[in-house]
Amino acid sequence: MRLTKLSLHNYRNYVDQTIEFAPGINVLLGQNAQGKTNLLEAIYVLSLARSHRTANDKELINWDSQNAQIRGIVKKQYSQIPVELDLGPKGKKAKLNHLEQAKLSSYIGQINVILFAPEDLSIVKGSPQTRRKFMDMEFGQMSSHYLYNLTQYRKILKQRNRYLRDLKHHVRTDKVYLEVLSDQLAAYGAEIIFERISLLNKLQRYAQRIHQEISQGKEKLVFQYKTAVTKDQLGTVENIYNDLLKQFKTISEKEIVRATTLLGPHRDDLRFIVNGKEITSFGSQGQQRTTALSLKLAEIDLMKEQTGEYPILLLDDVLSELDDYRQTHLLTAIQDRVQTFLTTTSLSGVQEELLADPKVFRIENGKVETD
Repeated sequence: MRLTKLSLHNYRNYVDQTIEFAPGINVLLGQNAQGKTNLLEAIYVLSLARSHRTANDKELINWDSQNAQIRGIVKKQYSQIPVELDLGPKGKKAKLNHLEQAKLSSYIGQINVILFAPEDLSIVKGSPQTRRKFMDMEFGQMSSHYLYNLTQYRKILKQRNRYLRDLKHHVRTDKVYLEVLSDQLAAYGAEIIFERISLLNKLQRYAQRIHQEISQGKEKLVFQYKTAVTKDQLGTVENIYNDLLKQFKTISEKEIVRATTLLGPHRDDLRFIVNGKEITSFGSQGQQRTTALSLKLAEIDLMKEQTGEYPILLLDDVLSELDDYRQTHLLTAIQDRVQTFLTTTSLSGVQEELLADPKVFRIENGKVETD
């Protein structure tokens, strides 16, 4: 999979810009605050219909405008598809092959991207919420089944939390309806947990090999999925569902007092263990960087396995955060496999001999020129 053309209209500091990209490595070169990351972000938004930098879509629109458009041509193994995303006061409109999509969920997954930025170290050393977001964003691209269950789960979760608040303040008294919501939440939650574990097992297989290579065989990386579901019940969707439902009944009074749902995939976590040591709290910075790099490179292989296409890789000023050794592993791993977009203020800190015939775009004040 690769993005051959991108057109931006009133997107952040880009008024009107059309760019044609190379199938290999595309270097976005320029000083800070000129538009490098904005361009990278536009590709991410075109893929996932949301930004990784802000939850407010208004920030994506040029301050002098009401609407913004991102359009691209995506070349896949057997097809070429025009994709469009319009941003405006009434929300987003997405088109595939010039046909408007009734739901964004039917649009997401047409362009698969993996973003690697310095802040991705927070996946390893940050909060459980960050790791849950990582799983949901990546697995949602790989599996329409996962994305559907996640969307439904979030909808029911909001309803259930609202109803718990009503019960707490005696606005409602009917606990039968709470049981109905618990049943629905457990059903969608079981699907999410089961698929997370399945995909994490596959991701771990790739990440372990990469991590061992980078650590020269000295370290073994293991994933641990932390959930309230009883460990011996994790083997089937039905068992997970029954366990969640049983626990909801046990803690319902506690949830009413606290007016929130206390268990489920929205409270689960992912732990990274290196040589038996949990590295979020106890790992060195080098181990954390190696784990983050292994995780991102493993995603490339897993996405190819799940979708049949290699994703597009977005590297936002990440090479400056990696030493020469880790740079080498990263650039060698993507060579001739993955279309890559790389932002940097200078090529002096990059091992240029590892960049195979890159196409360089110089960016200044929202304008792009090709070398």
